[in-house]
Amino acid sequence: MEGNKKTYYVTLGSGEISQSATGSTWNFKIDATDDEIIALREYFDQNYSTEWQNFYRAHVPYVQYHYDRENDAYDDTMKKIYGMIYELGDDEARKHIESMGILTEEEHK
Repeated sequence: MEGNKKTYYVTLGSGEISQSATGSTWNFKIDATDDEIIALREYFDQNYSTEWQNFYRAHVPYVQYHYDRENDAYDDTMKKIYGMIYELGDDEARKHIESMGILTEEEHK
């Protein structure tokens, strides 16, 4: 059984998810259940952890970006975040994500 959906405003840079449109500048408007917001929050938390790993890894300059597991993990999680926002977002959110070309047809059905 799906729970009641509420409107949330998502800020990608900070990973903020808020029910207030006026609290800060936001990127995407979505309608989501509590469980969907928990899942989205977990993706943001995963990337926050990966960002710290990348910070430490940045001091090892001989590892190139495309050979770096932490960067791959970050990129994969960002695709999951964009996929969720595409699925839950309003028309403007979907059109913006489509224009970015970061999701394949299968990822945004």
